[in-house]
Amino acid sequence: MSTDTPKLSANEAIKEESDFLKGTIDVELTEDTDQFNKDNQQLLKFHGTYQQDDRDVRMAAKKTGGGKEFSMMVRCRIPGGRITSDQMLAQLDLCDELGNSTLKITTRQTLQLHGVVKGNLREAIHRINEIQLSTLAACGDVNRNVVCCPAKRDNAVYRELHTLTDALVVALAPQTPAYHELWVTDPDSGESTLEGGGSGEVVEPLYGPTYLPRKFKIGIALPDDNCIDIYTQDLGFLAVVRDDKVIGYNVLVGGGMGTTPSAKKTFPALAKRMAFCTPEQAVDVAVAVVKVQRDFGNREDRKVARMKYLIADWGIEKFRGKVEEYFGEPLKDCTEDDVYEVDDHMGWQEQGDGKWSYGLNIENGRLYDNENHQLKATIRAVCDEFKTELRMTTNQSIIFTDIEEGDKDKLIALIQKHNAPLTEDISMVRRWSIACVALPTCGLAITESERRLPSIIDSIEQPLAKLGLDKERFTLRMTGCPNGCARPYNADLALVGKAKDKYTLFVGGGWVGDRLGYIYKDLVKDAEVSDELIGIFAAYKANRLEGESLGTFCTRVGRDDLEVLAAAAPRP
Repeated sequence: MSTDTPKLSANEAIKEESDFLKGTIDVELTEDTDQFNKDNQQLLKFHGTYQQDDRDVRMAAKKTGGGKEFSMMVRCRIPGGRITSDQMLAQLDLCDELGNSTLKITTRQTLQLHGVVKGNLREAIHRINEIQLSTLAACGDVNRNVVCCPAKRDNAVYRELHTLTDALVVALAPQTPAYHELWVTDPDSGESTLEGGGSGEVVEPLYGPTYLPRKFKIGIALPDDNCIDIYTQDLGFLAVVRDDKVIGYNVLVGGGMGTTPSAKKTFPALAKRMAFCTPEQAVDVAVAVVKVQRDFGNREDRKVARMKYLIADWGIEKFRGKVEEYFGEPLKDCTEDDVYEVDDHMGWQEQGDGKWSYGLNIENGRLYDNENHQLKATIRAVCDEFKTELRMTTNQSIIFTDIEEGDKDKLIALIQKHNAPLTEDISMVRRWSIACVALPTCGLAITESERRLPSIIDSIEQPLAKLGLDKERFTLRMTGCPNGCARPYNADLALVGKAKDKYTLFVGGGWVGDRLGYIYKDLVKDAEVSDELIGIFAAYKANRLEGESLGTFCTRVGRDDLEVLAAAAPRP
C-alpha cells in the first residue's frame, strides 16, 4: 500500500502559509503598483475582491505597445439580498466615485463593483463596512453569500427563512482577524467599531488554516417557490411547511454548475435529497456538512474539489452517514415535499401587512445610466423618496418593499420619469433570462454573455410573438464560459461559451430547476444562435403536448428528434 503523501494543489499551500488569509496584502497595499502578486490575488478572493483587467482596453493597448490595466472587482456579502435604502445609496456613490460607474446585481443576491483601482481598494472595502455591510467571504474557498427567497411576507414562514439565513451567515463566517486588520481598523488610530468579521486570536475553529477545498454555496427555498434554484446549491434547505409553520427542512446536498469540457471527470450536478432536520437542528447540520467537505473534499485537484464530486465518489448514503457522525445523531429521511413552482417576485405583490412590494426587472443585473435608461437614477429616486428596504433576487433584479397602497402610482411615476422599463413592459423571455458578466472583465470568459444576450432576445421576441409563444414562461440563460455562474445547465435553454464566438446550446432543463438539460448542438456560431433558437420554438409550437413546458418538450423528444422537428417546423 502506498504511503505517499498526496500532492496538494498550489492554492492549498498559499492558504496554509497565509497567516489566516493575511499574506502580504498589507505590504502590497502600501506599494505604488497597479497589481497584487499571484499569491495575494488568491487570498484577496476570501476578502471579497478579484483582480481583473478590462480585455477591451487590453486589446486596444496592445496595438500601441501598452499592457494590461488592472482593477479590482469588489463583491459584498448581503444575506438573502436584503439591503436598506441608505446602504444602496452608499453603494451607488461608491460605483461612481471609486468604480466604473456601474453596479452589478449578481445571481447570488448581492452587489459587486467593477473598476476599483488598487490604490482605492482599501477605501472601497472600508466604506462598505462603514454602512454595516461586509465583503468577507463573498468569494474564496468558504461558504459564500447565503441566498434565500427575497419576498417580503408578514408571516411566520418567511420570518423563519430569514432567521435561518442570518444564523447560517454567523455560524459559517471566517473568524480570521486579518479582514479587520486590513480593511476595517483605522490605520492611524487602530480603532475598529465597524461590521467586518472576526477579532482576537488568529484561529479558525470551523475552517482551519486551509479553509475549504473550493467555494461553497447555500440556498433556502420553499416547495412552491424555488426562486433561488435550490438544486444548484452545495447545500440547500427546502422548507417543510405544515399549517403555516416551518416544521423543518429537507436537506439537499451536492449541487454545482461549474464544469471543464476538456476534463471528462468534471460535470454539472443537481443536489441530492439527503435527510430531514428540524429548524433547531439546521445550523448544526450545516456545520456538519461543511466539516465533511472540509475534511474529505479533494485538495489535490481543484477541478474536482467541489462537494458534488465527493458525493459522486462516495454515494449519498455514505455521505449522509458521515454527516450524521459529525452532527452527533441520526437524521430522519426527507419528507415527500419537493419543489414544484417558482415566483420571480416581479411586479406588484401583497406583503400581507397591508403594504406592497414591487419587483423591478433589471436586465442581467446591470445598474447604469445612459441616454436611454437611467437605472441608477431610478433607484436613487426611490430610495430617497421611500427610504425602505430593498431586496435583490437570484435572477439579478430588485424588489422595493413596504409601499403603501396610496403610493403605488408615485413609485411607478418615479420609475417612468427616469425612463426605466417597467416590469409589465418587459417580454416574458427577457424577464426570465439571466447572464454572467463575461467579457470584458472576467478573466475566464471565452465569449460574450451579458453584452450579447439583450440583442439575442431582441432577435427572437418578434418570432415568439408570431408563434403565439410570447406569454410562455421559460428560462434562457447565458454564460461566457462553462463555469456556469448564471446557472445554465438546468435552464430550459442555455448558451455556454465554448470557443471564440461559438456556444454550446443546451436544452431540456426547466424553470422549476430540478432537471439538467442536454447538449443540443455544440460550437454554434454566434451569428447562427438566433436561428437555432427560433427553430426550437417552431418545433415546440407544432409538436408540444397540452400544458407541456418548453424544457419538458425538449426532454421528451430528445436531441435527434428535436433537430428533425426544428428543421421541418414552419418558421414565423
